[in-house]
Amino acid sequence: MHDEMNKLLKSELSAIETYQQALEKKDTDPEHVPAIDAMSAILDDHQRAASRIEAAIRQKGGEPVHSSGAWGTWSAIVMGTAQLFGDKAALKVLKEGEESGLKEYTDALSDTGIPQDQKTLISDLVATQRKHVQTIDGLMSRV
Repeated sequence: MHDEMNKLLKSELSAIETYQQALEKKDTDPEHVPAIDAMSAILDDHQRAASRIEAAIRQKGGEPVHSSGAWGTWSAIVMGTAQLFGDKAALKVLKEGEESGLKEYTDALSDTGIPQDQKTLISDLVATQRKHVQTIDGLMSRV
């Protein structure tokens, strides 16, 4: 039970690192303000999700992970490379990350070892992930 939730937590920590990196690279060009605002909001969502997952793990007597591990390192490398190719490539990487997270959450919902209260949390996070994909799609259509 804690393993699956910690896997989800690692993904959230990776997303936090990736969005922080993406936002560090953005300049203050007024043209980028909508993307910066959207990515900041998504980053906030991932930070809240990580906190909620950590609390859910602790509530069941588990110990939350504190690092995204190899997945976070890989995400940082991919995001750094994508940014060299421009906004469209970076947004594509962010979208793929959100879609991967959405799949992890939907897979977790079918895991019989996860208690119902945690599945309720995961269902909330699925809705947020879907919103992230739509937001990034909107940003990609403007680039």
